[in-house]
Amino acid sequence: MTAQTLLTTEEVAILLGVKPATVYAYVSRGLLSSRRNADGKNSLFAKADVDAFVAGRKRTATPGIQTGITLIKDDNLYFRGRDATVLARSASYESVASLLWTGELDDVPFPVNPELRSLAMSVTSRLPKTARLTDRLRVTVAAAAAADPLRFDTSPAAVVGTGRQLLAAMVQGLPPRNGIPVRPVPFTEALWLRITSEKPSESGSRVLNAALVLLADHDIAASTLAARVAASTRAHPYAVVGAGLAALDGPLHGAASGLAYPLLEEAVNGPGPVATISDRLRSGVPVPGFGHPLYRNGDPRAVTLFELLDDGPVKDAALQLDATMRTRSGTPANVDLALAALALHHGMTADAGEAIFAVGRTAGWLAHALEEYSDRPSRFRPSGAYAGTQPA
Repeated sequence: MTAQTLLTTEEVAILLGVKPATVYAYVSRGLLSSRRNADGKNSLFAKADVDAFVAGRKRTATPGIQTGITLIKDDNLYFRGRDATVLARSASYESVASLLWTGELDDVPFPVNPELRSLAMSVTSRLPKTARLTDRLRVTVAAAAAADPLRFDTSPAAVVGTGRQLLAAMVQGLPPRNGIPVRPVPFTEALWLRITSEKPSESGSRVLNAALVLLADHDIAASTLAARVAASTRAHPYAVVGAGLAALDGPLHGAASGLAYPLLEEAVNGPGPVATISDRLRSGVPVPGFGHPLYRNGDPRAVTLFELLDDGPVKDAALQLDATMRTRSGTPANVDLALAALALHHGMTADAGEAIFAVGRTAGWLAHALEEYSDRPSRFRPSGAYAGTQPA
């Protein structure tokens, strides 16, 4: 048997044209497999696996998507030319949604439709207690679609109106944490009251709004591609959001903050951040909440959320985890760890970060749908490279 050719992390980084930190990010997201070398300290990669990854990346690339929504450049994130980290500190989520949809930073409230609110509360109340927050969001979106006879209107004005009303309904379909019906309140506060029993505060609302803004879009992420494919078939806006929610459900995408939550919880309540990292590295399991292939020196969304989060043991532990990983492996924290910190600090459940991600990204999915509705329909039709049994 021919021995496998093994590559070091540095060799893989050179082959892929990325930093070692990005290679670790690929591993943490399940895109590359690694193994420990004899001393148990460094990673090795089978060259065949790396070659397959390169081939797959070339094969699955999606050329031809020109977008005017989001730019990621030099470790910065921009929405229609505006710095997203500045918007996160200065603009409401509603106004950023308008910016993505119309190009104008208009602070238009999301209207609560009483009938749609009753429907959302009714259909989600019948779900089992084991249902996650994002399960409830998906059910609300499906019910809202069934209740809208004009859902196939994909004109820009109709999509924007649908988006504002749907986002309000998605939040209204989540049960209040204290069990008391929530009075009419601003959008961010309404979401707050459904993901934590902690009383709303100015600092809490500020960091939650910032998280929604920073997660509103992120170029052609997996869920955004799914949403654009749906829109290209002229699926209605509700179906576009449903497609995005389906792709977001994976642990390597929107649900990643739920994996970082117990890590951070252990760092706070256990032996400490360094010991927590040590245990994870010893097990050979990728450390969740670190590294991102699109940012070489750190995720600006995570930096912003950490700066806005109130001081306390959770923030201290998260920053110590970040410093440890930056120093030892050159892998800084990403937005998943920051979301986990937000959730843990404010007494939210582990799946709250995923729900915040889903609600925030809904604005982006609809913005991309608007671009697709104005483009050539059904333009996504890649051809498969058949590798099965040939016919006789």
